Amino acid sequence: MIDVTGRLLGTEAFAATTHGYEALWSWARSHGRVSQAGVEGTGSYGAGLARKLCSLGVAVIEVNCPDRSMRRSRGKTDAVDAEAAARAVLSGRATAVPKSGNGAVEALRVFKLAKDSAVKSRTQAINQIKAVLVCTDPHLREALAGLTNSTLIARCAELADPASPGVALPVELTLRLLARRVQSLTEEIRQFGRLIRQRVQDTAPDLLELHGVGPDSAAALLVAAGDNPQRFHSEASFAALCGVSPVERSSGKSQRRRLNRGGDRQANAALFRIALTRLRDHPETRAYLARRTAEDRTRREIIRYLKRYLARKIFKVVSTSIATRTA
Repeated sequence: MIDVTGRLLGTEAFAATTHGYEALWSWARSHGRVSQAGVEGTGSYGAGLARKLCSLGVAVIEVNCPDRSMRRSRGKTDAVDAEAAARAVLSGRATAVPKSGNGAVEALRVFKLAKDSAVKSRTQAINQIKAVLVCTDPHLREALAGLTNSTLIARCAELADPASPGVALPVELTLRLLARRVQSLTEEIRQFGRLIRQRVQDTAPDLLELHGVGPDSAAALLVAAGDNPQRFHSEASFAALCGVSPVERSSGKSQRRRLNRGGDRQANAALFRIALTRLRDHPETRAYLARRTAEDRTRREIIRYLKRYLARKIFKVVSTSIATRTA
């Protein structure tokens, strides 16, 4: 705890539980009125504390980890980090408002997290099936050669126990179990896909009307914006979060800009997919490509321009849809 003049009032440790949050609030109130709080990791370990403080009317500011040079000079303890977070808020160096995490977008984030995990596990299981087939008996390998993934999975799932024991028994058993795991994960992915589409339609239906925007890309962009997109000062702030804001890279007589390699990379990838889709079959975007190409712009630069334009357009749709839904 520090006061408005920067004087340290005290430090204390509390458990990250409901009882601990209540004890922290009582301790903080014993020093006077609490107006602001700096919290690290508001999207992970600090999410519970941030929500508790917001419900009590405290303005929560998201704080980054302390500077490395400061840690080298002052050491690393919880008390030192807590004081650094408080001073970052007081000095104005920390200004980011965290996501509220208490609405439809938070549920969408959880659905997407589970679906992405299932997709990764399914890909791994398919690769394992193909790795097992590489070293298996030639008769079995040739019987399953040249098949598409869906047909291969179906055939492996129907494999029967071999009549004679030996190497074929564990191989066919493994193939059957892996194939059934793939089928189970495929059904799980479909269920999460339906939940994501329905949640996106309920939250921001106009987003799916934009050319090239599918449920997965829309979900990634909604998760980046959060349940409270009003925390962004402008659409330029959202573009910076998505990593599509231009970054100056000038030296001497050279004046140029480069791609932004920071920000939310999933939102950046979603904008990239949308841009590629529009370049393929959207007449206005293809006309823009031709005009910019005639101006000696590279394809990479043109895609960067498109991603910046899409961030502006999508932010307006998202902020309007969520504001209408919560009104």
